[in-house]
Amino acid sequence: MSAVIEVKGATQSFGARTIFRDVSFEIAAGEVFVILGGSGCGKSTLLKQMIALLPPSGGDIIVAGHSVRREPEAVRNVIGVMFQSGALFGSMTLLDNVSLPLAVFTDLPASACAEIARLKLGLVGLGDASLLLPSEISGGMSKRAAIARALALDPPILMLDEPSAGLDPVTSAGLDKLILSLRDTLGTTCVVVTHELPSIMAIADRCAMLDAKAQGLIALGTPQDLARDETHPMVHAFFHRETL
Repeated sequence: MSAVIEVKGATQSFGARTIFRDVSFEIAAGEVFVILGGSGCGKSTLLKQMIALLPPSGGDIIVAGHSVRREPEAVRNVIGVMFQSGALFGSMTLLDNVSLPLAVFTDLPASACAEIARLKLGLVGLGDASLLLPSEISGGMSKRAAIARALALDPPILMLDEPSAGLDPVTSAGLDKLILSLRDTLGTTCVVVTHELPSIMAIADRCAMLDAKAQGLIALGTPQDLARDETHPMVHAFFHRETL
């Protein structure tokens, strides 16, 4: 499979503080790729670079042939993003939340936007909840609704920031199955930021592990390979839930 995302020496600093430097890897089309690591290692910062919200201090990231530095709008046109909190508009129904990107970025009539939104909600198992408000649904349903909105414009790439955060194990497992289903049925490339070990082992084709102390990438491979890694203490500690 060809690379749909190329991270080339990505670096991020804020003043004198360096978060990470010289991070490089590729993500294949149709892959579920997980960015993982401990708190403060730069996972979400790297994701912000990849969705063209934060220009890299150094290096570049190429998404579907577009540079996040030179063509940020083109990058945003080929990705859908599920933010950690869901970021649903509380005064709007789920149907209206999912319809919004269609209303803003297409010339489709309102009836067509609503019909597509219903299809997307059905895709994530919320076909019967379209008229509910975000305050009327559970945390797991909120995450699914956020994914439906991220899929509204049929992006080839889906970025998910901590999709299992705050969910119970059963709900989290259901979300893992949804991510794999989207990959298998739609061919969507999924980039997932998480530190949830069960989810990592369940969904990841490959992982990139960042480390705050090393200020960069310390491991790259399948979760099974990283779990067997004995060369880096942090990698071993993370995958075996041990202290250093």
